[in-house]
Amino acid sequence: MSYFTLSNGEELYYEDQGQGENTLVMMHGWTSSHVIYKKPVEQLKKKARCVIYDHRGHGGSKNANSERPTMETLASDLNELMKGLSLKNVTLVGWSMGAGVAMNYVKLFGCGSLKQVIICDMSPKQLNDAEWKLGLYQGAYTRRDMDQDAGKDFLSLYRSFAVGAIPKLAKIPRALLNRGLKKWLRDCDEEVLKSLSASMKTQDNRAAICQITVPLTYFYAFPGTLFSPGLADWYREQAVSPFQSVAFPKCTHMLVTDDPEKFIQEVGKRLD
Repeated sequence: MSYFTLSNGEELYYEDQGQGENTLVMMHGWTSSHVIYKKPVEQLKKKARCVIYDHRGHGGSKNANSERPTMETLASDLNELMKGLSLKNVTLVGWSMGAGVAMNYVKLFGCGSLKQVIICDMSPKQLNDAEWKLGLYQGAYTRRDMDQDAGKDFLSLYRSFAVGAIPKLAKIPRALLNRGLKKWLRDCDEEVLKSLSASMKTQDNRAAICQITVPLTYFYAFPGTLFSPGLADWYREQAVSPFQSVAFPKCTHMLVTDDPEKFIQEVGKRLD
């Protein structure tokens, strides 16, 4: 077990495996942890140095919770980690919230240490409005919904999110599903989760995509659950660097674990 000490004294859990000229940094999503990348690392460490870690308030970093972090905080953490571990020539992979961290990292620190960026099933703007329909819940989630959510208990909010990401969960009896979700959330700090959820929902990172000056790839679930496949076309139109998109058929938002073999294959292609 390894921990990286941040400038504020708190510690982030990380794992560092493999070696070579290429470095692969993979970031997990909201309420998840580095564990989702365990299987990919077993294969990808043969091609590159692989670094996976837990964001504040998640998994092994659950106790890094002394402040209410924002997405910018997580991007700053990533910058500290990359500098502290002397990571260069980095392929930065962000799934879900991890993709938001990647966008904020580029916005704040540029692409000087990056070889490429891979964004996995994430919108640069979660709130939908009259002009933007590529946000959360396939274009249905608006500021009005966010305001209404403010009065709900956290478990109810998380249940809605989980069912949106993995629709088959709706078939599970409510009491049984609640028990499972509570067990999952034990590895996270609830106040940190609330803070990051609020930060994600109010962000607009569309301009940051134009700041990605290294090759950009977008992995997306098709036909998708949380986000519209139409985001692939939007990213293609905005990209100022070489761009590719990869569909993950019959996958939910959880494409990393729904089809790990395809994920490994597609990331591996970009390391060759």
